[in-house]
Amino acid sequence: MTQQDKNRLGKTLWSIANELRGSMNADDFRDYMLSFLFLRYLSDNYEEAAKKELGPDYPELPPEDRRAPLAVWYEQNPDDVEMFEELMRRKVHYVIKPQYLWSSIAEMARTQSPDLLKTLSAGFGHIENKAFTRSFKGLFSEINLDSEKLGRNYDERNKRLAVIISKIAKELAEFSIEADLLGDAYEYLIGQFAAGSGKKAGEFYTPQKISSILSGIVTLDSQDPTTGKRSKLDRVLDFACGSGSLLLNVRRRMLKEGGTVGKLYGQEKNVTTYNLARMNMLLHGVKDTEFEIYHGDTLTNDWDILREENPSKKLTFDAVVANPPFSYRWDPDERMAEDFRFKDYGLAPKSAADFAFLLHGFHYLADDGTMAIILPHGALFRGGTEKKIRKKLLQDNNIDAVIGLAPKLFYSTGIPVVILVLKKCKKHDDVLFINASELYERGKRQNVLLDEHISKIVDTYQYRREVKDELDNGSLFVSRRVSMEEIEENDFNLNITRYVSTAKPEPEIDLEEVYKELVEIEQAIKEAKVKHNRYLRELGKPELP
Repeated sequence: MTQQDKNRLGKTLWSIANELRGSMNADDFRDYMLSFLFLRYLSDNYEEAAKKELGPDYPELPPEDRRAPLAVWYEQNPDDVEMFEELMRRKVHYVIKPQYLWSSIAEMARTQSPDLLKTLSAGFGHIENKAFTRSFKGLFSEINLDSEKLGRNYDERNKRLAVIISKIAKELAEFSIEADLLGDAYEYLIGQFAAGSGKKAGEFYTPQKISSILSGIVTLDSQDPTTGKRSKLDRVLDFACGSGSLLLNVRRRMLKEGGTVGKLYGQEKNVTTYNLARMNMLLHGVKDTEFEIYHGDTLTNDWDILREENPSKKLTFDAVVANPPFSYRWDPDERMAEDFRFKDYGLAPKSAADFAFLLHGFHYLADDGTMAIILPHGALFRGGTEKKIRKKLLQDNNIDAVIGLAPKLFYSTGIPVVILVLKKCKKHDDVLFINASELYERGKRQNVLLDEHISKIVDTYQYRREVKDELDNGSLFVSRRVSMEEIEENDFNLNITRYVSTAKPEPEIDLEEVYKELVEIEQAIKEAKVKHNRYLRELGKPELP
């Protein structure tokens, strides 16, 4: 399927969402819409795998028989069901009972079965607790099928769900199912809902174009990026993963380049977003054994697998990516100062946890790994403890690059942001500054990055180029390698414009040439005045003084 078809599918789903949500809050309807899309994906994937496994035994039903073929097979082969489900768990890592398949649910919606709501609720429970080998408890916890937003009583809610599900089933019927297709549609919808949610969207979504910059950087060879992509990333971490889009972007880039990814790890505090991330992983074909998303607080570090203090046993990651909440207010207690993540650097101030997030991720970065984190510009120059942390990271040669992006690229904020690239073992003893603040295409509500913009930034980083390129809009794209001595002279202030400004230099003025021009102009004025006064005398008019 072409990108155009994928965009058409996304727009079709968004149109359905706008048409059907009525007076329901967009965030509430998002949870219903994305959950139904998730069920459709799991069902289609499962039925396709079952069809391959059963071969000629897979029932071929006439058009007028709208039952799920798998339901018919279950009825005809009750003694073989258990062995079949064991086989499917090995093949696709999950099992969905026929009555909970999307095709069965959609048929109940089409016929307005009074048992639709009850069956759907049971189906969600089945997926959470029984479908997969490991539990996905709470996956649909944000979907309240008894909500009065759907209707005042059971019958009203059942009828409303029947309308919504029937519409989705009808509109999706024309699209063939390919790998990642519904996953891409899911991402599209998350982005659209994020755009509609404004500032709240920062909790769960990093625009794909920005994600692509981070993934393009962390998938390069850590010691010598000029050699190209790494062949394998064993473990990738996003400790503020939102809907998981950054992790998936890293995986997508690695697979596209012929590489492999062992396991994706994500942590998310918001329960709604945590569930979005888990669905998003499965929708993109990531097996349940290939990812681990934890619901918890990164700053208090309540994930057991990350609490190992013994360096020899500590879990480390080849790539760390993150877009944590900007200048998040937190309240660390006295014990936090001795936390193994912070004790060598100091605690980030209560008013801004930016460096607390950074140090958390950096602690778990492998010696040959790369970390890329999105931060507000204030983290580059604020004083106090933040300056102390910056100074140590710089003196330890851990900051590899500082990349400034354009304003209005995010749904959550209009301010320009910065990407900080960090490494524990770095080849170069300078810091690469890239000022890409003028590199964007203006949009109606937001600015956007084009593919060529992403390539330009990643290429400049990869080859550590020093450039001063004039862009099509007349502005400059500038990069420079800055020595530690110069940074120290600037008191460890990393404000990008101190080192690479996009301001065009004023043209040099030749004072002698300017003086000559002024003399010529003055002489021309005198000659014109004499000529003009001659005409005035001939007309009998008073002359100019």
